Amino acid sequence: MEPGPIKQRRTLVTELPGPKSRALAIRRSAAVAQGVSSSLPLYVEQASGAVLVDVDGNSLIDLGSGIAVVGVGHAAPVVVKAVQDQVALFTHTCFMVNPYSSYVEVCEALNELTPGDHPKRSALFNSGAEAVENAVKIARHATGRQAVVVFDHAYHGRTNLTMALTAKNMPYRDGFGPFAPEVYRVPLSYPFRDPEDMTGEEAAQRSLEAIERHVGSDNVACILIEPIQGEGGFVVPALGFLPALAAWCRDHGVLLAADEIQTGFCRTGAWFACEHEGVVPDLVTTAKALAGGMPLAAVTAGAELMDRIHPGGLGGTYGGNPVACAAALAVIEIMRTEDLAASARQIGATVGTCLSQLQATYPAIGDVRGRGAMQAMELVRPGTVEPDAETARQIAAACHRAGVVVLTCGSFGNVIRLLPPLVIDDALLADGLDVLVGAVDEVLSGRSVS
Repeated sequence: MEPGPIKQRRTLVTELPGPKSRALAIRRSAAVAQGVSSSLPLYVEQASGAVLVDVDGNSLIDLGSGIAVVGVGHAAPVVVKAVQDQVALFTHTCFMVNPYSSYVEVCEALNELTPGDHPKRSALFNSGAEAVENAVKIARHATGRQAVVVFDHAYHGRTNLTMALTAKNMPYRDGFGPFAPEVYRVPLSYPFRDPEDMTGEEAAQRSLEAIERHVGSDNVACILIEPIQGEGGFVVPALGFLPALAAWCRDHGVLLAADEIQTGFCRTGAWFACEHEGVVPDLVTTAKALAGGMPLAAVTAGAELMDRIHPGGLGGTYGGNPVACAAALAVIEIMRTEDLAASARQIGATVGTCLSQLQATYPAIGDVRGRGAMQAMELVRPGTVEPDAETARQIAAACHRAGVVVLTCGSFGNVIRLLPPLVIDDALLADGLDVLVGAVDEVLSGRSVS
């Protein structure tokens, strides 16, 4: 297919998957490691905005954004131009050998945008997991302590250390141990599953008592938390939970590390999710939407904290690659000029209303939650909180058959999450939500989806 404008509409010309995708699936089975899985067996040939076009010519609505990566849309022209221009200049020198200005510019932008107006420093890496590992390195080095506290349902990556930080066994941890030591897990505020009258402050006290009892505050280098959990089920802690953790950290010399890898860059209706409660973390990790599909991640922290690390203690061959940095600068400019945080809030209002209406109709939808363009519904056995992963799987599969990409997640596999590109137009979003409503109807009341 020749590159060109893609109409922002859903169009199916074959069954899904089509014959070319099925042929590629056969080739894949002979060439690609089985451990690498895919949610949809559709092979993409082109994409723009919020639409994916597969090798059979089907146009699908993408309500997953490559797992919150393409917030500015697929193949955003400004990003494409920035990448093309940089590739023509140079693709790599290694910043640790021959530095370049775009790395510095990305760090300047991160220092300005992340929560807090104190002086900051940033370091660039390749992936979210790598950023989290470096945040832990920084916290341990700076505090002289070893323990890292994480939460139930957390997801922080697939490397050895980040597998230890991640809560879910299958598929992330099973059979891959032993894991890095000095990682301690405590309860999260999970309003749908907590006692009905538990406040955010009370949930935080439950967590902090567990830390004091099992770890001891003097041993804790950092508390690492996703302000809204991603893979763990889009769990939004009750109001007051994050500020209570932040206050305890300040009182005990513990660093608060916010994993904003899935929540950052306007996704929740603010540049960063911590901002919704005025929390200023000591360290912030970012990736995903930072560079619009190019591999780039970062750790940002106060200047005094970051400058405790000796020269050469942070880095990596590809970290802050110049092509990825060019993409990031273009992404940030789009988010600023188009006010994509406001777009996320509007998307959240539209999607949240749709999901709430479904919840009012179907008792199997136990909870609807999210913030901004990060929305989800949790499927349960009606009248209980017993997870129903099979129903979630069937609803997602019905959406996929109709040409709409949605994702599942959660410790129990029973959550359907929606992460549309922040540039999706109203008509395309409405069509995608109509398909989702039809899929829920098909699965929960037997009507068909088209």
